[in-house]
Formats: sequence, structure tokens, C-alpha cells
Amino acid sequence: MAASKPKVIPGFSVTLGVTLAYLSLVVLIPLAALIAKAAGMSATQWLATLGDSRVLASFRLSFGGAAIAASVNGVFGLLVAWVLVRYRFPGRKIIDALIDLPFALPTAVAGIALTALYAPNGWIGHLLPFKVAFTPLGAIIAMIFIGLPFVVRTIEPVLQDVDRELEEAATSLGASRSQTFVRVILPAIAPALLTGISLAFARAVGEYGSIIFIAGNLPGFSEIAPLLIVTKLEQYDYVGATAIACLMLAASFALLLAINLLQKWNRQRRGAAS
Repeated sequence: MAASKPKVIPGFSVTLGVTLAYLSLVVLIPLAALIAKAAGMSATQWLATLGDSRVLASFRLSFGGAAIAASVNGVFGLLVAWVLVRYRFPGRKIIDALIDLPFALPTAVAGIALTALYAPNGWIGHLLPFKVAFTPLGAIIAMIFIGLPFVVRTIEPVLQDVDRELEEAATSLGASRSQTFVRVILPAIAPALLTGISLAFARAVGEYGSIIFIAGNLPGFSEIAPLLIVTKLEQYDYVGATAIACLMLAASFALLLAINLLQKWNRQRRGAAS
């Protein structure tokens, strides 16, 4: 009987047990506590909290602003990824490194920096004919800042795999540049583009640190839902905080499901293409 090969880490049963225990402590138990707290709320409490005009305004800014920011990042993130993949120029590596800056930069630092730039007396703010800082537009600017890397980094590897010969064949058959992009390139990168936009949207919905400095946080005007949760906790309104948090949790699960489906679609398309 041949001796079994030594394993680098313990066997399946041990690693699975450690994984489930760690996952339960970090994720499942806190979420279960939130759901249990929400389950004890009456329908009247739910309606009173979620129907409040201040809460609805915060949802409009969080979800509406995130949708606008994700759409902007979808366009300009694709452009940035295209330039980084298709062109070689001085300073390209520096620009490529700067794309990841929102990942590494503390969100509070990002919020302070954006506020300093877009404030009425800031470097950019004093040049604009309209106010950006301390308005909903400022919150959207912060959402764009923290969401851009998700789109760029999701599209880049797919763009690198697009066969240049397909573009050359389309050009040789008389297709214009716009026709080649719309009919050859865009269908190939569409799943990755949608995945990047979804990731940017999900990140923007839950963002807190970079937005609270530039948004102004005026109730009913420039207040985001995560900030309202913190505000209600500080006011000992645990029922209101729980209701808002549960709605945000449900939205997060829906976004996660959509992102996973898009990634699966992307893998299937890339596998079929290869």
C-alpha cells in the first residue's frame, strides 16, 4: 500500500471547519443578529421608518447618485482601460498605478482632498460657475472617485484578450472605426463592462468616509443612507437604524447576485471564444 502524500495544509474536514467558524464569526453571526432584530419589528415600525421623507431622500441620493457615478465610470473607465491597454506612452506606468489609488487611500483622506479641491475657494471649485462641494453633486463626485478602479481593472484583462485580427478583418471588409468598435469589440467586452459598472455601483452605495466630507450632510438634501444609519444609532433610534440597514443589506445581496451572474456570463463567453 503506497504511503499517502503529505499535505501542505490540514485535510478537508479541518479546513472546512475553520473556514465555516471564521465566516460565521465575521459575517454570518452579525448579519443574523441584524435580521433577527428586524424580524421583531412590526409593519407599522417599518412603514414609519422607511416612509419618512428624510430616509427616502437619503435613499435617492445613495442609489441614484451611485447609478449616475457608475454610468460615468462605465464610459470613462472604458476609455482609460482602452488607453492603458492599446497605447504605450511616457508615464503610462505612473497613470496605471494612480488608478489603484482609491483602493489604498483612506476614504477620509479622499473626502478631505476632494473637498479641498471642489470647495468654493478650492483649486477647481473657484473656477466653476456652480457649487460642487456640500451638494449632492459633491457626493456623486466622491462616488465616481472611489468607483473608477473597479471598471478599469475589470475591463483591462478582457481588452488584452480581444483578438486584433478580428478588428483587422472588420477593417478589411470596409467597416469604419465606430462600426468595428460597436460590432466587434463592444460585444466581446460587454460582460466585463457590465460587471465593472455593477461593482462600482455597489461600492458607491455603501461608501461613507469620502462622501460625508464633501456632501455637506444636510438632511433631506445631501445626506446619504449610511450616514443616516450612524445618525440614528447616535440618537438611540435602533429601530430606525435597523430598518435602513436591512434595506441596504437586501440591496447588497441583490447586487452581489447580479455581479456573480455577470461574472459567470463573462467566463462562459470567454470560454466559448477560446
